[in-house]
Amino acid sequence: MKIKTRQREGVTIIEPRGKITIGEGDVALRDAVQGALDNGEHSLLINFKRVPRIDSSGLGELVAAHQRAAGIGGEVKLMNLGASVSDVVEVTQIHTVFDVFDNEEAAIASFA
Repeated sequence: MKIKTRQREGVTIIEPRGKITIGEGDVALRDAVQGALDNGEHSLLINFKRVPRIDSSGLGELVAAHQRAAGIGGEVKLMNLGASVSDVVEVTQIHTVFDVFDNEEAAIASFA
């Protein structure tokens, strides 16, 4: 699991690459989100374009990220969910917690 982070228009875009599963990507995602929050970044967008799979541990990290961000007045939003990730997010009803977008422009605009 590799994670790249970049900024665009005041939004921190977190781009994981690989599976977000127990022991592989869950801790990396937690560290990336926490690092952004620790740096005072409150608008976080997680780009799932290069995430082929997520398990319950990864979903738990997403919910924890949402709670940590909300606790300091921030937001976490998701974009580019592939079919496999989208299926898991919908079946577990996690999509009711997050705003989910298909493209970066719409996602960035939603933080305004």
